[in-house]
Amino acid sequence: MVLAAGMGTRMRPLTDTRPKPLVAVAGKPLVDHVLDRLAGAGIDEAVVNVHHHADLMEAHLATRSGAPRIRVSDERTRLLETGGGTRKALDLLGDAPFVAINADTIWIEGVKPNIARLIEQFDPERMDALLLVAATALSIGYSGFGDFTMDGEGRLSRRPERVVSPFVYAGAGVFTPSLFDETPQGPFSLNLIFDRACEAGRLFGLRLEGVWMHVGTPEAIAEAETAIKRSSD
Repeated sequence: MVLAAGMGTRMRPLTDTRPKPLVAVAGKPLVDHVLDRLAGAGIDEAVVNVHHHADLMEAHLATRSGAPRIRVSDERTRLLETGGGTRKALDLLGDAPFVAINADTIWIEGVKPNIARLIEQFDPERMDALLLVAATALSIGYSGFGDFTMDGEGRLSRRPERVVSPFVYAGAGVFTPSLFDETPQGPFSLNLIFDRACEAGRLFGLRLEGVWMHVGTPEAIAEAETAIKRSSD
């Protein structure tokens, strides 16, 4: 599941004329960074939801060839947020655990590709969700307080108030479809799913190998491009 329907308000004015996933970083639209990463992990089919400048997104997706094969979940009439958009697409995603990834998340890989690591490490006997998390202090362009703490077994807990936590959600995870049972029909955030899995003790994290970059504003693009160039030198 590639979550590509958001408004990208913090990326204005660039997103006045295009969806945020079509903003280019290092010469390539963010969504292509994501789709190429999925293909590299052996994923041959992706569902992409669309809302903001949906026609532009669909036209761009139609220019791609090879893996992954793309199916579109249309949210033109109503933006459903990350959780509601994923719930709407469940009929296309099937009954097995699936990867969900933000179309605007980007990172510099470590030794082994992180999506492949997520898939390998997901254990449905212990987990309802396995999130890719990055080090709060080491992420480029991120100035928040983090999202989670992690115990020795990899189990995640929410950040206490007024505390900086070590890990931030890096925009990708593996999810069990049953987590979406009895969720709202309309818009809701994936945070509802995170909290549901956390309360059951079945929310786990996998630390990202490499460097995660938070490209939330036009100014952050240059910082990300500098980091990418430095990693390839």
